[in-house]
Amino acid sequence: MADWKPAYLIHGDAHGRIAERRARLRAMAEGESGVEGVEVFEGEASTPEAVGAALNAMTFAVGRRFLIVDGVERWKDADVESDLAPGLSAMPPDTTVAFFAREDGRVKAPASLVAVVKKVGNVAAEATLKAKDLPAWAVAEAKSLGVTLELPAARALVAGVGDRQQRLLRELEKLAIEHGPGATLGAEEVESAAHSAERQVWGLVDAFVTGDRATATRAFLELRAQGESIARLVPLMGRRVRDVLVIAARLESGESPAQIKESIRGQPWQVDQRIKQARATDADSLKRALEALADLEVASRGGSELDDDTFALLAL
Repeated sequence: MADWKPAYLIHGDAHGRIAERRARLRAMAEGESGVEGVEVFEGEASTPEAVGAALNAMTFAVGRRFLIVDGVERWKDADVESDLAPGLSAMPPDTTVAFFAREDGRVKAPASLVAVVKKVGNVAAEATLKAKDLPAWAVAEAKSLGVTLELPAARALVAGVGDRQQRLLRELEKLAIEHGPGATLGAEEVESAAHSAERQVWGLVDAFVTGDRATATRAFLELRAQGESIARLVPLMGRRVRDVLVIAARLESGESPAQIKESIRGQPWQVDQRIKQARATDADSLKRALEALADLEVASRGGSELDDDTFALLAL
């Protein structure tokens, strides 16, 4: 059995790493106490008052009791101090509460929560590395996977895949499996991985624009699991929706695809794709999609009680 502390706080802007730690902790908790021994607080149910009440409630569960709490980055210091801090300071025996805060910009875990958890348990920060440090980090991660990643190839991988560590790690794992233990990975080997990762992003964008909910949802979940940020995805989707909306409005006003193609700059195949997407939907639907993306952008900056992923799935 693990040597559990009464409380944990895992916070930071490395959202993929935080999600992995949450999943691992929950699996360990369920392995020790069963599903019935784990209580999860997320969305509107995740409040200092609700968690404080749960800590004070009597339970007849056998074994250690676990409380997993998401979304604490939106909590207020005053609520933590009045509704939760007293309960955390006098934790019931055989109880562990784990708080998870996916921070972004000014959205942070409350200082009062950090302070009280430090007194009774552990606080761990999962921060993204600076861009200049990522190639060296990727080289070290590749070594731990049993392959050698050349530094120029690491730079190319970061340039092609992006700066999310979780996503870079997933691509390294794929490369390690594909090329086998002891392989040396150069620029040529990582180029295909970078192209594949970028195709995933554009696959999500295309599915969203054409209203293919199942494909869009699946692509979104895969990208988020790899550490892709909502802050990057929303502008990409918005730009594509606006491009297709202009074409859809022109088609509905009576212009022919040939007329539209003549007046739009860009690669012919890209213009053809936008026209095809516009013909598969309508201007009103695209306007609603833009509204949903605008709401999602606000929500991702702390403007919703729902967590970012839940709000994004509703938008999709």
